Amino acid sequence: MLKQRIITALVLVVLFLGLLFLVPIQWFAIAVAAIILLGGWEWANLSNLNRALRFVFLAVLGAALVGSADYVFQMDFAHPDIGHTRQILAVACGWWALAFLWVQGYPASAMLWGNRWVRGLIGLVVLVPAWLSVVILRGLDHGAWLVLFVVAVVVFADVGAYFVGRKFGKRKLAREVSPGKSWEGFFGGLGACLVLALTVSILFELPMKNTVLFSFGVLVTALASVIGDLVESMFKRHRGIKDSSRILPGHGGILDRLDSLTAALPVFTMAALASELPKYL
Repeated sequence: MLKQRIITALVLVVLFLGLLFLVPIQWFAIAVAAIILLGGWEWANLSNLNRALRFVFLAVLGAALVGSADYVFQMDFAHPDIGHTRQILAVACGWWALAFLWVQGYPASAMLWGNRWVRGLIGLVVLVPAWLSVVILRGLDHGAWLVLFVVAVVVFADVGAYFVGRKFGKRKLAREVSPGKSWEGFFGGLGACLVLALTVSILFELPMKNTVLFSFGVLVTALASVIGDLVESMFKRHRGIKDSSRILPGHGGILDRLDSLTAALPVFTMAALASELPKYL
């Protein structure tokens, strides 16, 4: 199993880097949309939709992606409409704040979201802004590096939480959803991400105001990544399954690998636009 996980991980890394750095943004957007649709099929399963309704869900998700694409490709990436973009992404960020309360309240909170139609709607609120934000981010100056940085934030949050939690973890973060996670690990992950943010700010000589905004954005991004992971764990626990699918040998499903990123991307995109980060790279 370990060998299988390593091989799959290496293949995914190569494909991801090639897609990110070598492919024009239009094809990048199409490829990511295909990945989102695969994740949508898994989300339909998490929502307990039958096979026919899963195709209906995919059709609605596809239509939403097409509508978002029309907005994205009319955008002037050199001078992005920050106000309008912020309004779109704020919906996703607001959802993740609510989701954290649901995670803390599980299993009692399931009475609010346990209905399969509600879970399907949540899937749209999760997946569409994730696609929109990663394409917008990729279209900015040095956008490929910005997307890679979001991945780094998620990794730092995860690795920091793992080692600090393993050493000092006592208080459970969400006992009913993910018993292995602790508050100590959570803050350890945030600390690792703060170090990352300050290091990047120093390297690129960001002004103090932008450094503060950027660092705050990174911390909120790290927080969102944890919530994204917990929310998928909560849905899987409610559905009674271990993995969202078995499409990735040794790693489970698409959502099992992207759950943290679906939450982190909208938050970081807003932070990058607000701090005007691209012009300092």
